[in-house]
Amino acid sequence: MIKKIILALFIINGLSACSDEGVAVIDGETVSKEQFEAYLDFKRIQIRDEAQRQDVLQQYADRIALTRAIEKLDSLDAAKIDAELDNFRQQLYISRYFEKYLKEKVTDQQQQNYYVANQSKYESDQAHVAHILFRTNRNMQENEKKAKQTAAHEVYSKLKSGSDFKELANQNSEDKISANKGGDLGWIKQGTINETFSEKVFALEKGQYTEPFETPFGYHIALLLDDIKTVKQPFESVKGDIRYKLRQQAKNAEIIKLNDSIKIKIN
Repeated sequence: MIKKIILALFIINGLSACSDEGVAVIDGETVSKEQFEAYLDFKRIQIRDEAQRQDVLQQYADRIALTRAIEKLDSLDAAKIDAELDNFRQQLYISRYFEKYLKEKVTDQQQQNYYVANQSKYESDQAHVAHILFRTNRNMQENEKKAKQTAAHEVYSKLKSGSDFKELANQNSEDKISANKGGDLGWIKQGTINETFSEKVFALEKGQYTEPFETPFGYHIALLLDDIKTVKQPFESVKGDIRYKLRQQAKNAEIIKLNDSIKIKIN
């Protein structure tokens, strides 16, 4: 309802600027054809024939007339309505301008160029890892924690003696989900896991395993199952993020430029 009143106020404010015969005269003021066509476009009304046009025009004129009559009553807070109208006008100008500006400024080709120029941002090293975990937590007594460490070194000794990693994981790992798969954690992206775990794993070569090491989760023995590979995200999967980034950069730069073009003095 408020938007319709605001629209009518926009129309009334522009009536005096029109000099043609117009499509209607309301309270002595002319409504131009351009104003009516703009209204049809704003409401997305497709005129099929003259009868519909006259019907829509009558409704349009009735609403303007009703707004004019209410305005003459002077029963509403005009200053508040003006403030709401001005705020809506600001939002409309800003949103419509940047909708048009960014559509022209950030093209599909620019997004593609950014992707090509920043390949490293969309590549990641991944490792296929298995581990054997002996869980600890910060509430453990020191002797309990020491027992976990000892158990990890006992399993490590078995590995060095030729025991099978998968069997040891299945029998000893306290990460039960991976233990059922011989300790297999799948492919892990560098930087998305614990820093210490990542450093140990990505320093290995295929088939190598680590000595027991500690993380906040406990004591691990990790095995690299396959060669570390570099995976590149395809353009289509990151296109949305690139578009958002470029549009945000362009918008911020244009806001600064536009604000610099207008002098502001705060009293």
